[in-house]
Amino acid sequence: MEHVWFTAAIWLGLALVATLVALWLRISVALTEIVVGTVAQVVIVSTLGPNLLDAKEGWVTFLAGVGAIMLTFLAGAELDPKAFKSFWKQAVFIGVFSFAAPFLLGTATAFWLLRWDPRAAWLGGVALSTTSVAVVYAVMLELGLNRTQFGKAILAACFVTDLGTVLALGVLFAPFTARTLYFGGGMVLAVPALLYGTRPFFHKYGRRPSELEAKYLLFALFLLGGLAVWSGSEAVLPAYLVGMMLAGTVGTDHQLVRRLRTLTFGLLTPFYFIRAGSLVHLPAIGAAFGAFVLLLLSKMVAKFVGVYPLSRRLGHDNGDAMYLTLLMSTGLTFGTISALYGVSHNIIDQSQYSLLVAAVIASAVIPTWIANRWFLPHRHLPKGRGAEDAAAFATEDE
Repeated sequence: MEHVWFTAAIWLGLALVATLVALWLRISVALTEIVVGTVAQVVIVSTLGPNLLDAKEGWVTFLAGVGAIMLTFLAGAELDPKAFKSFWKQAVFIGVFSFAAPFLLGTATAFWLLRWDPRAAWLGGVALSTTSVAVVYAVMLELGLNRTQFGKAILAACFVTDLGTVLALGVLFAPFTARTLYFGGGMVLAVPALLYGTRPFFHKYGRRPSELEAKYLLFALFLLGGLAVWSGSEAVLPAYLVGMMLAGTVGTDHQLVRRLRTLTFGLLTPFYFIRAGSLVHLPAIGAAFGAFVLLLLSKMVAKFVGVYPLSRRLGHDNGDAMYLTLLMSTGLTFGTISALYGVSHNIIDQSQYSLLVAAVIASAVIPTWIANRWFLPHRHLPKGRGAEDAAAFATEDE
């Protein structure tokens, strides 16, 4: 049993190191956790053995999965329903182009240039089409942009993009069975129950030290997540939908959101981001570095071509359009999920999986760093201390 405690200490120690590095370099903690996970996997495996991190152990996978679910839920809960109505068309247009362009170019790159078979190429296109709600939300939260109209529009577009990814994965690969119908039926029942029952339930029984609200939300997310996985889908999909439905209840309770953030960012997301980085198999990347670069470029170029001109036509100036495009170029949650689905169902092999995961993770790190380093939208940052912190986050001391 002591092995579990020591392993957990290593993971949280890595998270602490990643946080300090993020503060020193003034970059996103989510990105440093990914990089620290990649480096730690190489260093620890080569010096102390392959099993010390236990990245594939059930309890680590579970905590990482809960971290992804809670991040996705909080991202949905941050969407102000009233504000969303004012920019839903923009979110839909940007989200659709953000999905379609890398999906098609990524598939073409994998099929024509890398000579993957058709099913593997389509799977590659799906994995490269994503935008990471988890990474974008983490960055939005650190900068305070999650409270602005600009930030909420980006998060809404992320949802549309990933909805396209989920639908493409389901249509192309996931079997449509009776379980799919049960999952749909479960969501149909859960939507009105959560939408109309949560607020009065919290009002009557909430605001006590027992943290009933958190238990209620975790119960709903775990139940719907389990139903989604059982049906062949992914647990993070209902989490985002539930977050959006409860935005008017959970999102307006700032004390509850703060407590959920403490749980999520203090314990859960380090396992998610560090584990994502540890999944990169560097020898496989080194053996096919050109293929890795092609996959990464196909995603980045397609996102730029699909999103930047449209953002300009929708009225964003050059800086805002560049920042929006770069954040929409990120990938992590559904990208790694799609790649894992492919290797688990023998659609792609382990080498193709490593290349896809590496490209997806690189797309989470590189565009986010560029965006916050050179295209930070200062005029959208909240006024006061949050803006000062955000400015320090994005610049270096002279």
